[in-house]
Amino acid sequence: MTDQTMPPVTDYETAAERCKAELRLWLRLLSCTNLIENAVRGRLRETFDVTLPQFDLMAALEREPNGLTMGELSRRLMVSSGNVTGVTERLVAEGLVVREPSPSDRRAFLVKLTPAGRRAFLAMAMVHEGWIADFFDDLPGEDVEALMALLGKVKQAVHAKTRNGKETP
Repeated sequence: MTDQTMPPVTDYETAAERCKAELRLWLRLLSCTNLIENAVRGRLRETFDVTLPQFDLMAALEREPNGLTMGELSRRLMVSSGNVTGVTERLVAEGLVVREPSPSDRRAFLVKLTPAGRRAFLAMAMVHEGWIADFFDDLPGEDVEALMALLGKVKQAVHAKTRNGKETP
């Protein structure tokens, strides 16, 4: 199917005209996020046979070569420690990460990428970056910069009004 024959994208979020503009904007942001995330999930699975949580965990570890504790991974990925444990166990079984005792806390383990895990992640990250660039390829650079600036303002405003996801008094 060419671009000219593609059916139009249904715009459910703007169809709710009785809703305030801010709610429609939130729904639009959520819709875009879900579309991109679902595409990335499918491509990671098809291309590399990894899940998005596995990719995200490896990305967090790639940024921290000395490793992270399970608790740190849980906080950074914003998921439960049980979820981190399951993802970590699968990556350990595949030889992509290791768990080592923490030198500073005998009760904790550090999770680190193995050399094979680092190579695998870097290969995935390059392809992933291309996918993301492709999603935004039709936007001129100035639109990307403007959108970044506007979303930065949104992020600051939400951060100022919340603390750890809870409304501040």
